[in-house]
Amino acid sequence: MTKTPKKIALSPSRDIPFNKLVLSQANVRRIKAGVSIEELAEDIARRTLLQSLTVRPILDDQGGETGMFEIPAGGRRYRALELLVKQKRLAKTAPVPCVVREGGIAEEDSLAENIQRAPLHPLDQFHAFQALREKGQSEEEIAAAFFVSPAMVRQRLRLAAASPKLLDAYAADEMTLDQLMAFTVNVDPERQEQVFDRIRQSRFIEPAAIRRMLTEGAVRAGDKRAVFVGLEAYVAAGGAVMTDLFQSDNGGWLQDVALVDRLVAEKLDSEGDAVRAEGWKWVQVAPDLPYGHVYGLRRLRGETQPLSAEEADAKAALQAEYDRLEQAHASDDDLSEEVDRRLGELETALAAFDNRPIRFDPDEVALAGAFVSVDGDGRLRVERGFVHPEDEPPIAASAEPETNPVSAAAAVSAGADADVIAAAPAEPEEPEDDGVMKPIPDKLTTELTAHRTLALRQALGERPDVAFLSALHAMCLKLFYRYAVDSCLDLQLSSVSVGERGAYGLGNTELARRLDHRHRRWAAALPKEPQDLWQALTALDHDSREALFAHCVALSVNALFDPYNRRPRALAHADALAEALDLDMAAAGWEATVETYLGRVTKARILAAVRDARGDDAVRRLEGMKKGEMAETAETLLAGAGWLPESLRTPGRVVASPPPTAPDGSLAPDQTAAPLESNAPSADASDHLAGGGDGAPREGDDRPDTSEGSADGVARLAAAE
Repeated sequence: MTKTPKKIALSPSRDIPFNKLVLSQANVRRIKAGVSIEELAEDIARRTLLQSLTVRPILDDQGGETGMFEIPAGGRRYRALELLVKQKRLAKTAPVPCVVREGGIAEEDSLAENIQRAPLHPLDQFHAFQALREKGQSEEEIAAAFFVSPAMVRQRLRLAAASPKLLDAYAADEMTLDQLMAFTVNVDPERQEQVFDRIRQSRFIEPAAIRRMLTEGAVRAGDKRAVFVGLEAYVAAGGAVMTDLFQSDNGGWLQDVALVDRLVAEKLDSEGDAVRAEGWKWVQVAPDLPYGHVYGLRRLRGETQPLSAEEADAKAALQAEYDRLEQAHASDDDLSEEVDRRLGELETALAAFDNRPIRFDPDEVALAGAFVSVDGDGRLRVERGFVHPEDEPPIAASAEPETNPVSAAAAVSAGADADVIAAAPAEPEEPEDDGVMKPIPDKLTTELTAHRTLALRQALGERPDVAFLSALHAMCLKLFYRYAVDSCLDLQLSSVSVGERGAYGLGNTELARRLDHRHRRWAAALPKEPQDLWQALTALDHDSREALFAHCVALSVNALFDPYNRRPRALAHADALAEALDLDMAAAGWEATVETYLGRVTKARILAAVRDARGDDAVRRLEGMKKGEMAETAETLLAGAGWLPESLRTPGRVVASPPPTAPDGSLAPDQTAAPLESNAPSADASDHLAGGGDGAPREGDDRPDTSEGSADGVARLAAAE
């Protein structure tokens, strides 16, 4: 005979006036956590009490009921009701739904209520927010109802809209919350599933790599093309933008690359037409120009348009205001927002006066051309005044003979170690003197200048200062004045165009910008005509000469590897030069990326690079990945590590050992590259070249994994907002 199980009797429930309730010392909750009492009170006021209080009757000494009840479970709800009573929004005698317990232990009731409660899975929360949105509530209304920000609501809705395949994987703990958040950067469910199928066999993949795969091919909002066109113009033309709601995306990604390129081309063509209207012989328009694209071209020396009287007065007034503000707040540790903003406005306005347009001779404009492109910051770059060699006008013959003319047949030749200068072959004898003053014979002039050349060599060898100046003069002629032959020194100096080798993004690097800026400042400081160069150099102070000399010598450096001309001794000297300069290519701005290195070498070299920089633990994270995915993840791992391939390392520099990695793969913080230095001419040096001052050159202007099945997973989303 089957025994009938005993039926369970539930505790009775009843409404008890609020003023008959008191808190119990048996409530095990002691530490404040979760939603505040104030927010809970507002929620009760909005939708009343959703969960009854658990109470026990208070007995007197004889064991009889006193009419009062203590609350071992539900203390936070009681305090919220108490707050509403104090605010006179709830009557003191308002009935409160309660479950009345009599047997057992009060502390056990309190502990069981808190432990047996299962937290809401984040995925359930996502779907709940989505259901409220589908029922007509706005993001702001949902945010106000649950005391969260509208941005947090948008995050939940974005997660709920992910591909069902991804949500199922997340619910089955096959994906972390951080990874799911990364997938939402692209709202196309099909694209999300494509990437998920690619990575699901990997043991672990960084969320950053997921984001890269979902945005590959798109144009970052910070890309120079996007900045040049403008986000508003792109959206107005029908372009779509991907945004990341869970971390800073710097404006997002522009999905329609063809549209971006078309808008860039149209805007550049319009700007090019404006430059053509200035009368240039040719105008080359391109979004990108290779570094060194002006190599071999002569650049015109225009004149800066002077300030008008009104402009000069306006500049003086702005400068006076700037000096007054700077002096008044010189002792302030922190400038007020208003003062700081005004100083910035004044600096911008004063800089506009300094960057005056250049005026060119109309006859020269007819021979020269201009380049129109987009610089690395997305600004329009117009480079005017370049002349192709074939467009150079013919050199007119001199009307008067030079002093001490030397014929081509009387050229001077001397060996590297020769002590005697050999003269040209003898000429026919001159006829007898008939009393007429005739030019000195070429043969005699050659002999005389041979003596002078030898004397100059002897004297110059004893005057290092003049020899330095002479070499500087010859190098400046070669680098700044095309076709100039104004030096008697037979020095050959060449500057190889590294841009021809197609180095990725070389023209947009900080190195290239600093070097070009230094060269432009020196070019502007030197005189326009080569015959005036010697006098200008003699007027320079010693430090300025050294700076200009260093710049000229620096432009002759050729440390390029050429597979057809290997030059092992030259490259060995480049190593020695780098060691003497203590060159650090990481501090100079080079970093291993997919484009610069990782995507162009074998998987073995990628792993070797990560092992060198981060150790074996980091390498294990790359095992089993395909090359593209491996290169992208390695870029993240190497960021800030300062790792360099062998061809960029300087002999003698200590290579830092890889930092230890935590079990979760976290890495050491990024290192900040040291600033680059420059030896461009100072304003004082420019003044000195112009005839006054004696200044020396200065520096150139120019998220860990969480348990998604717990409340921590929900809190993780709040931290991501």
